[in-house]
Amino acid sequence: MTSPAVNAPAPTSNRSALFIVFLVVFIDLLGFGIVLPLLPVIGDEYVKRVLGLDLHAKGSEGTVGLIVGLLMSSFSLMQFLFAPMWGRVSDRVGRRPILLLGLVGSVVFYALFGYAASLKPGENAQLALILFFVARIGAGIAGATIATAQAVIADSTPPDKRKHGMALIGAAFGIGFTFGPLIGYFSLSFFKSHPEAIGYVASGLSFLALILGAWLMPETRRFGDAPPIQRRTLDFSGLRIALASSSIAPVVLVFFLATLGFAAFEVTLAMLLRDSLGFGDAHSNEIFLFFAYVGFVLMFTQGFLYRRAAKKLNEVTLMAIGIVLMGAGVGSLGYVAWQASLQVDPKTLMWFLFPALTFAVVGFAFLTPSAQALISRRTESHRQGEVLGVNQSASAMARILGPIMGVWMYKVTESHMLPYAFGAIVLVLMLPVLPSIRRGEENIAG
Repeated sequence: MTSPAVNAPAPTSNRSALFIVFLVVFIDLLGFGIVLPLLPVIGDEYVKRVLGLDLHAKGSEGTVGLIVGLLMSSFSLMQFLFAPMWGRVSDRVGRRPILLLGLVGSVVFYALFGYAASLKPGENAQLALILFFVARIGAGIAGATIATAQAVIADSTPPDKRKHGMALIGAAFGIGFTFGPLIGYFSLSFFKSHPEAIGYVASGLSFLALILGAWLMPETRRFGDAPPIQRRTLDFSGLRIALASSSIAPVVLVFFLATLGFAAFEVTLAMLLRDSLGFGDAHSNEIFLFFAYVGFVLMFTQGFLYRRAAKKLNEVTLMAIGIVLMGAGVGSLGYVAWQASLQVDPKTLMWFLFPALTFAVVGFAFLTPSAQALISRRTESHRQGEVLGVNQSASAMARILGPIMGVWMYKVTESHMLPYAFGAIVLVLMLPVLPSIRRGEENIAG
């Protein structure tokens, strides 16, 4: 079992560092929120052009789904590979330079995404698809520094306030995911039939975050807390520590399964809105408004509801609430997809769609900061970046498998309900793990 080091002083709250990391993560995630809503739809169009398929053809749906899923997953594959490395390097050289390096990468690769989207699918579909993959791979490497941002939270908060601090990252994601799609909506409103605008705007916002980070970001890593640990750049000791710990491994497992179920729904939402409810295409801005709603719910939950609940409930209880709500929400989306396949009026289905989205997002917003806080509290202070990086890698692995499986399952069934049923089942399977997580908390207290 890994427990906090007894000879390391508990960190005190550093509000300035918390505010700056919140601001930097928020602006960077604006770019993520701008690109994500249309990426599956754009990818679907370009893949079909490369394969020589009619845009409305029903053949080869499984192949199209697999390639689009790989495009969506390439970002997370890089996070899986690089999150522990960035976290480990930040333990050695400090948090600030790693966060700034990640922002530089976001500027470059979001701009490349914009250039790829400017290429006409009828003329340069193959080149554009290659550049989309390069842009998503590069953005994934840059975005893997989110574990370093979590380490800043750990550096800047005492253990009993850790879950509140971790919720800041979720709130930054929620705000970014609210205003990012809104910025994407207005970008395509002003630049009609120019989807490349979303990439260029995302790059510009990441550049703004880079400037603010370089100017205001303090260094929060305190190198005197523990003796320096000499480790290779590619070192799997953090993974061994996490998996060997009875107090950490079950939490990582739940975080993985929750992200797997959520990713299968998240990546297919834009296609569900297009195919079943008649909203949007690669040049439309309607889908952005639905994603803005998702971001608003996430922002409100982690910025207000979760912080109030965290004052009265422990992390394990909050995780249980999150699992139940997520399962209900994702399962309800499967019902919406099934009813749409039966030609039910889309206006009627909207009454089911918004509650389903709300439950799914609120559940995810309750679960993730609780799991991150538990892992952080159960980890030695000088390994925060590394072990949080392992957890981020588990999340990234789920986001690798979730889109591939989700888009493929979405494409191979006429009803499109399979990925949502799969997500709900995965979430239900997490409930038996909770008692072992609670026992781990009791062991820490003992």
